[in-house]
Amino acid sequence: MAEDPYEVGRGGSRAFWADSVADAIEARDPDEPIVIKGGVSPSGVPHIGHFNEIMRGYYVAEALRDRGHEVRQVFTADDKDRLRAVPRQLADLDWNVVGLGEVDAGALGRNLGKPYTDIPDPFGCCDSYGAHFTTLLQKSAELVGVDVEFVSNTELYADGEFEAVTRRVLERADRARDVLAEYQNKVDDDYVPFLPQCAECGKLTEGVTAVDLDAGEIEYVCEDVEAGDQTIEGCGHEGTATLRDGKLPWRFEWPAQWEILGVDFEPFGKDHAEGSWPSGEDVAENVLDIQPPVPMVYEWFTLDGEPLSSSSGNVITVDEVLDILEPEVFKYFFVKNPRKQRDFSVENVDQLVDEFDRFERRYFGETDGSEDEMELAERAYPMVVDEPQEQRVRIPYTFAAVLGMTDDPALREQIARKEGHIPDDAPEWAVEQALARVERAQEWASLTNNEFNYELKRAEMPDVSFDDETAAALDELADFIAEGHDGEAIQSEIYETAKRNNIDIGEFFSAGYRLLFDDTEGPQLGTFIAKLDREFVVERFRRNE
Repeated sequence: MAEDPYEVGRGGSRAFWADSVADAIEARDPDEPIVIKGGVSPSGVPHIGHFNEIMRGYYVAEALRDRGHEVRQVFTADDKDRLRAVPRQLADLDWNVVGLGEVDAGALGRNLGKPYTDIPDPFGCCDSYGAHFTTLLQKSAELVGVDVEFVSNTELYADGEFEAVTRRVLERADRARDVLAEYQNKVDDDYVPFLPQCAECGKLTEGVTAVDLDAGEIEYVCEDVEAGDQTIEGCGHEGTATLRDGKLPWRFEWPAQWEILGVDFEPFGKDHAEGSWPSGEDVAENVLDIQPPVPMVYEWFTLDGEPLSSSSGNVITVDEVLDILEPEVFKYFFVKNPRKQRDFSVENVDQLVDEFDRFERRYFGETDGSEDEMELAERAYPMVVDEPQEQRVRIPYTFAAVLGMTDDPALREQIARKEGHIPDDAPEWAVEQALARVERAQEWASLTNNEFNYELKRAEMPDVSFDDETAAALDELADFIAEGHDGEAIQSEIYETAKRNNIDIGEFFSAGYRLLFDDTEGPQLGTFIAKLDREFVVERFRRNE
């Protein structure tokens, strides 16, 4: 029996979960190359939840490579699965997400029940629907710099790679039924663990009527198939299929992949941990007579508090994430404990960046942390970045968002240098990389419409004038800001200054917005002012050009 998937990678003396998993794999003394696997059905727009499969495997592969092992990381596109429902959204190869009204959704509906690789690409650019969404997942890995070998189930079936194991499952059909009956209802004496593909309509059917293993043939009738709350109608055709003209059901196909690919480790989501893993382990040991790989369960991600779902359209793609985060920050997100459910909050992404920056500083010994935090940084950081560079420069993310409120690159650099965020001796490449964060932070501000999504009038002061009382109050507030108070204190002082000078609170706030944005409204003024460079704010509130 394989290890408990809930325990692998947990506890022990290791600060990094991937090292604990590597320990469990090494304990089996596997042949090399050690094979790390993940996989998904290319059913729709791939999101960061799907990418979890790749990144968990990536860190384990890197931990093993650090120990001198040869490692093969593969990712199966389970693209011979049937299309069970029409998704709400699709994406072209440039990651433009579109609704079904922008493609031929009717064509998708007419292809329900067929394998993804037998359905035309709605965008007309790839060989099939399955190839299209597998390509997007491959591009995700390339964008983050993770080298993964993608394997198509359809191609494995076509090349005969599944044939021997399929034959063995069918030879042991009685044993397969007994095992499956423990995990699935409606397994009767006539059940056959094979889904022939109808030669007439192309749909996968469960209507097996006879098996002739000597001839390697399956007789079938194309019957209706229940898919969730709908029925996919069969065409009624009666025909004969070879062992390559169809596929194994998922509960048998997954362990078959372990045998064909020689899998030593596979992580999976908690949905599989409760369902497919126990049956897969049972099938592997009692039908296929193989040892299951080392397992590890990971928790799902949510997106701004809601479950990620391609079918419902609540997704964020890797491409979209990299519009607002550096690849290394996104890779750091997967360093965290996989057993804890995590929310990817676009609104609070600045907190993730701050956390990464501390993680990076610990690696270079520039800040302290607990013993575990320091060990985690030492182990994981070199896997997160392409090459550790001590001279790198990181501008705090929210300050980068402030810089993004002006479009002048030279001014951005000037302000960052003046505020001490770019050292005088920083090499040019480090300055360029540091300022690249500004573009991402600016995109984040626009995407979330947060307090930084305004145009700060830095180049010249807006053409404004104030009465004597307001002018005097602005001078007082400038003096207070010059003393270096925090945002909460400045916010309170704005109210107090207005009261002392008998000025309407709303009008005084508007005066500040007019000076900064040439507008009458904006973010919470005090806390926002505290994030700007103090000299600029003081001079602006004193109305100096």
